[in-house]
Amino acid sequence: MLTELREVWRYRELLWQLVRRNLKVRYKNSRLGFFWSIAPPLLEVLVITFAMKRATGFAEHFPSYSAFVIVAMIPWSYFQNAILDASQSILEMNGVIRKVYMPREIIPLAVAISNLIHFMLSWLVFFVYWWLVVGGPLLPTTVWFPFLVLVQFMLVTGLGLLVASLNVFYEDVKYIASILMRLGFFLLPIMYVAEQVQHRSSDLAFSIYMLNPLATLITAYRKVLLQSPTVEAIGGPSLPLDVAGMLITGAVSLAVLVGCYAFFNRRKWQFVERP
Repeated sequence: MLTELREVWRYRELLWQLVRRNLKVRYKNSRLGFFWSIAPPLLEVLVITFAMKRATGFAEHFPSYSAFVIVAMIPWSYFQNAILDASQSILEMNGVIRKVYMPREIIPLAVAISNLIHFMLSWLVFFVYWWLVVGGPLLPTTVWFPFLVLVQFMLVTGLGLLVASLNVFYEDVKYIASILMRLGFFLLPIMYVAEQVQHRSSDLAFSIYMLNPLATLITAYRKVLLQSPTVEAIGGPSLPLDVAGMLITGAVSLAVLVGCYAFFNRRKWQFVERP
C-alpha cells in the first residue's frame, strides 16, 4: 500500500487538475456557481424548520432549531454527494484510463477532495449564519471541529473508493447507493437529535443506532458547535460530548479507509477489462 501511496504523490499534479475539473464541471454555464451547492440543503432546512415549528410545534424549545438542522445537513450533504459522485467516477473516466496510465485511485480521491472543498465552503456559510442569526461566541469545544472534518473525510474517501470500484463491475451499486441515501436522511439524526432516540428506545437499541459512524459524527458536530437543547425539547437530559465515541469513530473511519483502499488496489487493474 505504501508503494501505491508514493505513486499517488508522484501524480499529485494530475490529482489537482482532476479536482479543478470537477469543480469547473459542476459550475459550468452557471452564473450563481457555489450558490447551487448550498441552495438545496438551505431550502430543505427552511421547509423542515417550518414544518417542525409551525405544523407540529416540535422545535419550539430548541435554542435555534434551524441551526441544529443545518449542522446536520452540511455533513450529510457532503457524504451523500461525495458517495454518489464517486460511484460513477471510474466509469466516466474509463475511456481515459484505457489509453493513459495513471493511478486509478486518484479519480475517486479527486471526487472526495472536490466535495470536501464544497463542504468547507458550506461551513463558512454556517459560521456567517451563526454570527448573524444566533450570535454569541463559539463554544470551547469547537477545537474538536477539525478532527471531525478529518474523520469524515477518511470515511467518505474509503467508502468512495469502495463504491467506485464495485460500480465498475456491478452498476446496480449506484442505484443501491441512491436508495440508501434516501433512507439515511430519515434514519440519521438530521430532523431530530440523538437524545430523542435514546429516550424513546432501550439502551441496547440506542447503542446499536450509534454504531453508525455518521450518526456519531452528526451528533458530535452538534455537540462541539451548539448549545445542548433543553429538557423540554428532547424529553430528557442531554447527552454530553462523547470524546471516547469520537475517537472510536476516528479509528473505525481509518480502518474503513485502509480496508477499502486495499480492496480498490486488488481490483483496479481489472477496470480496463470491463466491456
